[in-house]
Amino acid sequence: MLGKLLGDPNKRKLKSFFPLVTDINVLEEDLVELTDDELRRKTTEFRQKIEQVTSFKSQLEILDQLLPEAFAVVREASKRVLGMRHFDVQLIGGMVLHEGQIAEMKTGEGKTLVATLPSYLNALTGKGVHVVTVNDYLARRDAEWMGQVHRFLGLSVGLVQQSMSPKERKKNYECDITYATNSELGFDYLRDNMAADKSEIVQRDFQFCVIDEVDSILIDEARTPLIISGQVERPQEKYQKASAVVAKLVRAKEMSKDGVDPEGDYEVDEKQRSCILTDEGFAKAEELLKVEDLFDPKDPWAHYVTNALKAKELFTKDVNYIVRKEEAVIVDEFTGRVMPGRRWSDGQHQAIEAKENLPIQPETQTLASITYQNFFLLYPRLSGMTGTAKTEEVEFEKTYKIETAVIPTNRKISREDWVDQVFKTESGKWRAVAKETADIHQQGRPVLVGTTSVEKSELLSNLLSEQSIPHNLLNAKPENVEREAEIVAQAGRSGAVTIATNMAGRGTDIILGGNSDYMARLKIREILSSRLVKPEEGHKPPIPLQRNSPSVGFKEDQNKKTDTTKNIKSASLQNIFPVLLTEETEQRLVLLASKLVKEWGDRALSVIELDDYIATAAEKTPTEDQNIEELRVAIQLIKNEYEESNGNKWDKLESEESGCLKSQEDIEKQVDYILLVEEFNKIKTNFLNNISSREKEILNHTKFKELNNFKELTLGQLGKKFNISSERVRQIAETQFNEFSKIIIKNKKNLEIQ
Repeated sequence: MLGKLLGDPNKRKLKSFFPLVTDINVLEEDLVELTDDELRRKTTEFRQKIEQVTSFKSQLEILDQLLPEAFAVVREASKRVLGMRHFDVQLIGGMVLHEGQIAEMKTGEGKTLVATLPSYLNALTGKGVHVVTVNDYLARRDAEWMGQVHRFLGLSVGLVQQSMSPKERKKNYECDITYATNSELGFDYLRDNMAADKSEIVQRDFQFCVIDEVDSILIDEARTPLIISGQVERPQEKYQKASAVVAKLVRAKEMSKDGVDPEGDYEVDEKQRSCILTDEGFAKAEELLKVEDLFDPKDPWAHYVTNALKAKELFTKDVNYIVRKEEAVIVDEFTGRVMPGRRWSDGQHQAIEAKENLPIQPETQTLASITYQNFFLLYPRLSGMTGTAKTEEVEFEKTYKIETAVIPTNRKISREDWVDQVFKTESGKWRAVAKETADIHQQGRPVLVGTTSVEKSELLSNLLSEQSIPHNLLNAKPENVEREAEIVAQAGRSGAVTIATNMAGRGTDIILGGNSDYMARLKIREILSSRLVKPEEGHKPPIPLQRNSPSVGFKEDQNKKTDTTKNIKSASLQNIFPVLLTEETEQRLVLLASKLVKEWGDRALSVIELDDYIATAAEKTPTEDQNIEELRVAIQLIKNEYEESNGNKWDKLESEESGCLKSQEDIEKQVDYILLVEEFNKIKTNFLNNISSREKEILNHTKFKELNNFKELTLGQLGKKFNISSERVRQIAETQFNEFSKIIIKNKKNLEIQ
């Protein structure tokens, strides 16, 4: 009753932002008329207003006053640079973040784009903004992608990656907006607190932070400790001997009850992540080690035996860690990514090295430690976004004093959630997954299969190889990690099959039809690298290959090998670049390569330098460098041809399951003998009258071709007219036409019944 009287608190909260949205939409009309330079000067104007006050509280008040105009500026810049316009609900999401709250936004609603709004506004203070992601790949992607908007508006954008030196880290932390992972921020904080001199400190005072996938970092990993450790000298041979002894011990089938030891040498409590020796196990271990007491202070063994048991039972190869170059490298259970340089403490890593017969490194002890929970509480203003925050609302409020707001979707959700399927055996489950994947692949639809570990992803990969299905594999193995960006860029293409661990989980955006921008960069890199990049020993051109490994799967004869790899691999290469560039474009690229060789030197650049040039050219930020400008034109040419080719593929796809037809001709074939043409036109007219004018015009230009003597517009021209991307135009056309085809089919079925 009380809820009915007071109303929904979330709706009340969102309602307070509606006047600001109206203000932003009004300002948009004026900003459209500004030139790029005039738009950029807005940043200087904002900063001058903020500089007039010094206190933190007064600056916040100024920021609140500037919010409508600042958001309108970011929206206009995004339209010009990225071809993406913030929806009204995305503006509300940005306001929620600026207020220091958590915005719950459903998958696909553009959280990455939303973050550009509050990060720009708060960066105007000059005190720095941190945008936090869950892994290095996402941090780099967002810094390169969304960073274009900030750089266009005159702000500096930094990126902190695992491999950077302290000098590079300091430089990037001094930028207006810095993209980084939660772990890099935390470890840099610990190292700064251990620094012997102020010059060694890389971070500056914290101000404002936006966390992507906030529930994963602040809830799931809240108590995860970040540890900096130092070496401890302990005899390495003890780890090897303890591992050999533990291999001879037998695990008890059940846990002890009423203090009575079960049959076996040790018990395993997987929930508590512990292993305990039984009385019989103690005696057996002491006998094998030829010692009287495992806990003898003069010659202790209990520590080594316990760690060896944990290594045997609780730490699984290709799940918790992988073996690479004679090292056991940790796999993060939350992100699915390897963590090179990170080691388990208290001798656990050494026990795993002994188990895998690897060289044993010195043991470590903790020197400094902090949890994510305590670290992020150091920020004066903290905000975050995720698709699943409401369920953790109470914990956010109690622990972090942060409110949660649920942002409505821009359009009605069309996703369907199917019921779970249960199988008697694991092999049956994976064979069913492989069969369904193969069926969907044959339809020309892209498929993404998520697995829980490296081991399971390899298993499914082998099963698909048995069926000669080209696919990409994304897991923590180094050869796959190096190709992560390429794999994700291709995952949405027609017929693409991608198997991934949770590396492709939170925050990963897969664009239907493929990421044309990245593919254009990849193509130009392939063309230029042989002419411009200085050769390195063992260097291979960065051309991605789809995986097709020798198959084993669940076959009884695991030694049997198929000779299909060669054919499949060549087919995969063709699929990577499905576009045969026109002769004109090819010739233009050859001339460009020759010119750049004269300007930059014959194989005189490093791979990183070439990538920087290509990244700069891929942006729309004005440049006076003629070489960059010509690179930009070349990238756009490749991108246009890729999109055109891929768009044609998508138009050919038929969604039989939904009962949709793909062209007016297809429908007319179905209705010629059932519906009169007059009836067909009546249904079409009625349908067009019940949708918006924008959707009506898009359909008439793309599907119906009813133009009333006007020139037919392309997807790009329609996108420019309605301030949306060409991909969005295609989506609108497909969605509305699918609805129309369903109505036609329904009428056909009704007449058949009659």
